Order: sequence, then structure tokens, then C-alpha cells
Amino acid sequence: MTVRSANFGANIVAGFRAMGGGEVTEYTQLMYESRQQVMERMAQQAQARGANAVIAFRFDSGSIGQAFTEICAYGTAVVVQPIASGQDGATQQSAQDPAAIQAPAPAPVPQQ
Repeated sequence: MTVRSANFGANIVAGFRAMGGGEVTEYTQLMYESRQQVMERMAQQAQARGANAVIAFRFDSGSIGQAFTEICAYGTAVVVQPIASGQDGATQQSAQDPAAIQAPAPAPVPQQ
């Protein structure tokens, strides 16, 4: 979980941008960074508990007062093991060695 607020300058710019309509990129950036932070925290907590995956992953968000946004990520930490080829339930994907599968690179953070 994280609770964040845009800085004073971003709030002023966002206020002017909101008058014209369209996307408020200052708040989009804040939400993007907040989501990244809570996903990283959740992954660290899952690994600390011995898990190697998180299933049923979800985000929840809300406001605290008028200036703060709360972002929460939650899911179920699990230990996943591949199903060997030839065993019941095995598929081409499930029989792959997880260590051989390269994790996707994190999405780049948009710069203003």
C-alpha cells in the first residue's frame, strides 16, 4: 500500500490542464508510479514468505481527504512448480522450466 500526493507545482499545472479537458498527465504519472511501487512491495513481501508467484492480483484505490490518493495491491502468494511433460495436466507452457523463461522488462516510466 502507498499513500501519495502530487507536489504543489503539479497540482497547479493539473488544475489549469483540467479546465481545458483531456488527460491530466501529472496525475496519470502519479498513479503510474504509485502502482509500480505497490507491485514491487507486494512482490517483495511474497518472496519474503517463500512464494515465487502472486495470483488473483488486484489493485484498489481511494482518496484520503482531497489531497491524498491511496493505492493498494493485493493477491495470493503461492509457490508454483512446473508440471513435467507427460504428467496429467501438462501443457507445452506448463512443462517449461520457469528458470529458463525470461521475465519481461518493466515498462519504462514516462518522463515529463
